[in-house]
Amino acid sequence: MRCICLFLIGLGMPVWGALEVPALFSDHAVLQSGAKVPVWGWAEEGAEVKVSFAGQELVGKAGAGGKWRVVLVDLKASSEGRDLMIASGVESMVVKDVLVGEVWLGSGQSNMAMTVSRARDYEKEKAASDLPTVRMFTEGSPRAASPQERCKGQWVVCGPETVGRFSATLFFFGREIGWEMKAPMGLINSSVGGTPIEAWIGKEAQMGDAGLKGFFEQRAKDDAAFDAVAAKAGYEKQLAVWTEKAKAAKAKGKSVPKRPQDPVALREKKGDLGGLFNGKIAPLIPYAIRGVVWYQGEANSNGFKAGFYDEHLMLLASEWRRLWGYEFPMAWAQLPNYEANREDGWMRVREGMFKAVKAVPGAGMAVTLDAGEAKDIHPKDKQTVGHRLARWALAKVYGKGGASSGPLMMKHEVRGAEVVVAFEHVDGGLVLKEGGGASGFEVAGADKVWHAAKARVEGERLVISSDAVKEPVAVRYAWAEMAAVTLWNGEDLPASPFRTDDW
Repeated sequence: MRCICLFLIGLGMPVWGALEVPALFSDHAVLQSGAKVPVWGWAEEGAEVKVSFAGQELVGKAGAGGKWRVVLVDLKASSEGRDLMIASGVESMVVKDVLVGEVWLGSGQSNMAMTVSRARDYEKEKAASDLPTVRMFTEGSPRAASPQERCKGQWVVCGPETVGRFSATLFFFGREIGWEMKAPMGLINSSVGGTPIEAWIGKEAQMGDAGLKGFFEQRAKDDAAFDAVAAKAGYEKQLAVWTEKAKAAKAKGKSVPKRPQDPVALREKKGDLGGLFNGKIAPLIPYAIRGVVWYQGEANSNGFKAGFYDEHLMLLASEWRRLWGYEFPMAWAQLPNYEANREDGWMRVREGMFKAVKAVPGAGMAVTLDAGEAKDIHPKDKQTVGHRLARWALAKVYGKGGASSGPLMMKHEVRGAEVVVAFEHVDGGLVLKEGGGASGFEVAGADKVWHAAKARVEGERLVISSDAVKEPVAVRYAWAEMAAVTLWNGEDLPASPFRTDDW
């Protein structure tokens, strides 16, 4: 019976009533320890479904549409591969080599998608990757117009032959958690390069968010001003020129120039509202996870979008938590140094991340200024990113203690010709380092003209001043795409950029 059903599915024919589970429940899966773990799928409507794992035997009943669900509870972390058995009537399936440990979802755009094979020291990392209790599931579904139920992918066991395909940020994060917690790690990677944050949140939730009203007003103006016909015609001319140049280059054995991008297709991708949530996040819900790590923002650093990044990030956190049904911890990587040439958009996205981490309960942020590269939007040092995210998780999620963040500005006051700034996360005290001749600090008066400033440490505060500004009004730090990274705490974690103005 089972073989017949699978054969018909393979032919693309609908088989109502065939026992099925999401791809997440496949060989080598990792289930979350110490939590309620839903197991669900589809069967003949009204049928009983029996699920057995780790001594627990549960029975569910397929309701409308054949959907069934049971919940495993209080699973203990275990690196012993066991079978998850599911049966309904004469149909049955066995999911083999299932571990119990820590499960984290990693999402975002290309810097989350970037693989270990492209990261720093790949050969060294490959040689040290015989880690069979670390597994990764890479979600392979496309965007969708409505929320989907079925995901695509399979669990892959970490080893020298497989680690190169793993998300580098997620792998380095998870590897460190696994080492410290002595637990198996299940890492779910759902990310797509070049995508904006609004693609990862349900459209209805965004449209109903009062904080995004200005975003949609500006979006409507941009859409009205865009001439798709003219853009397409210009692209076709560029493409014709490129085609001839490419032929000539190939004939001479030279490298082919970069192909021009279709502006209409690119605009559609950049303007997606909820499509990736529908296709790549909705099918993962409600798989039990410990938390989420997020690396995105580059696609929102152009134009008006940057000014709404905090609203979008806060909404993403609240919506995902609402849909999963619990307030899981979540952290993000703040954008690193990079010559983006996007006016102040790059800095405003960083600022949005700073604002969101202050507003979202149970949130964290890895400051990664020093892990960037001036000419590469995909910096190779993903080890630092993963390590700083892991430090947050170990301290705040797992209670291991230690510093969880670099210094974050709390408040400021003007004291005569000086501005005094207070911080949180000053573990080990504030530390000022050399910044290649630049301090990273600037002060402005009522004229709003910024001048380089100097700083000194007074306990958990910085005192900042400039000889050029006798009556300071505002101060800012690292407000540049390629910022001097001079402010740290005693645990060697860099401070987030900040500003006290709203100009």
